[in-house]
Amino acid sequence: MHEGIQSVLADAGTVILGKDRALRLALACLLARGHLLIEDLPGVGKTTLAHLLARLLGLAYQRIQFTSDLLPADILGVAVFERDAGRFRFHPGPIFSQLVLADEINRATPKAQSALLEAMEERQVTVEGETRPLPEPFFVIATQNPIDQVGTFRLPESQLDRFLMRIRLDYPAEDAERALLLGSDRRELIERLPPRLDAEAVCRLQAEAAQVHVGPALAEYLLALLAESRSGHYRQGLSPRAGLALRNAARAWACIDGRDHVLPDDVQAVLPAVAGHRLVPVEPPGTGEDPLAPLLAVAIP
Repeated sequence: MHEGIQSVLADAGTVILGKDRALRLALACLLARGHLLIEDLPGVGKTTLAHLLARLLGLAYQRIQFTSDLLPADILGVAVFERDAGRFRFHPGPIFSQLVLADEINRATPKAQSALLEAMEERQVTVEGETRPLPEPFFVIATQNPIDQVGTFRLPESQLDRFLMRIRLDYPAEDAERALLLGSDRRELIERLPPRLDAEAVCRLQAEAAQVHVGPALAEYLLALLAESRSGHYRQGLSPRAGLALRNAARAWACIDGRDHVLPDDVQAVLPAVAGHRLVPVEPPGTGEDPLAPLLAVAIP
């Protein structure tokens, strides 16, 4: 299966050019059974990344375009009364898929955004008083435009915390953009790629990632990071759930490398993506200063 992981990353790198780290973080997020938020300008490949992963991983894929008039029923589904049968029949919404793209999530109202909360946290939805499980694996990739753009609604902290990671794609490097301009259409490239894994293999990899060993010294390093985040540099520190998210993401990063134990380097590799959207500095960082610098400076055991 690890050969399959490397094939997924290699094939993905032929479509999303020059973004190997972002692609690996996205895959680690899935293996850690988390959800991914991609915050960036329109047109840098956010939607393409979601479609690409669904193709390579062999997962059922649905895209939900979030707009200001989107209703929770448009996401979850609705029960319709059938006169002939004399009963209500549930018509599942697009959330009942293995990989769901919540495109431009912050263009919808908070009411529509909150429809995702139970699905992302509990992997189930409750409609008309009945709870229905979601398929496995279940992975939400949400895209978000910068909050200063017209027609956006800021995601509340409770919603942000449901995302294991937040990443950015940013503009491509010059060489990558030149290859993009001279190459084929990205949608055509995706359609030509064969699936490298399937849903069953992804579930097995998720189970394997959950068993990657975290030693006592590594646990102490995680505790030191959590304590530093609560020492006054930020408006509020990382929660215990964030600490578990950091551990799980580091496990998945190690699993991608084919290792059965977590190293401090694994934690540092995923730290910005896991902690960046959960921490707000008390004082705005200076130009070129990393807001996570206090955490990155914590001594490695």
